[in-house]
Amino acid sequence: MYDSHMHTPLCKHASGQPEDYAAHAEKRGLKGIVITCHNPIPGGHSRHVRMEVTQFDEYVNMVARARETWAGRVDVRLGLESDFYPGAEAWLRELHAKAEFHHILGSVHPQMTEYKNSYYKGNVLEFNRTYYEHLALAAESGLFDTLSHPDIVKIVFPQQWDLTPLMDDIRRSLDRIAKTGVAMELNTSGLQKNIREMNPAPAILREMYERNIPVMVNSDAHEAKRVAADFEQAFDLLREVGYHETNYFLHRQRHTLDIVTAKQSLRPA
Repeated sequence: MYDSHMHTPLCKHASGQPEDYAAHAEKRGLKGIVITCHNPIPGGHSRHVRMEVTQFDEYVNMVARARETWAGRVDVRLGLESDFYPGAEAWLRELHAKAEFHHILGSVHPQMTEYKNSYYKGNVLEFNRTYYEHLALAAESGLFDTLSHPDIVKIVFPQQWDLTPLMDDIRRSLDRIAKTGVAMELNTSGLQKNIREMNPAPAILREMYERNIPVMVNSDAHEAKRVAADFEQAFDLLREVGYHETNYFLHRQRHTLDIVTAKQSLRPA
């Protein structure tokens, strides 16, 4: 099993070096990890939560150092979590060609000030609908292997979050995503947020299953002790909605793993 969503101090809101994350991965019985820190964006877009463009080479070298240090014990690979919004495509194509990535996460981050300033017009339901339109566009862009935390919009206006009026929009978005073959993530870090459930919620996960959308389990760790956090619970949830397989990516190619095997491979936290 791999955990394929985790960060470095370069994003300014995570702690610990990749070597620390690898050490915890070994304790949890993982075969490997993919480091996926937040991508740099020219012009200072949400620069307080991501590396600078000038730090990109430092990031690549940081992961390479950990890969060498942990060779033969934990397989450390280079990935990236890249923000999608309409207009970002050209930069992301350029950025993704700069290194040999093993896994590219596509994220729509509606909580970012720049995103809200552009797309929130005073109507929460319309804002949520826009998020799901952008999630579908992200899949259709061909830029990403996996869509991360695919209901993260619920943390923006948590007191007004209601799936019921949004489900038809979500279904239409998932129909489009399913046609692309892009995977989607079950992100365990949602248990730490203001709506304490994994991302996405079980109702959305069931819709993903009905459309045969591949799923992968990730921790979104911002500190080493969160690597593989709550994976056992995530695997149980996947089985409950009907999934029998989980996935990971190497060389940007999807690999499939039986959920029972994946769960049995873990060591206690």
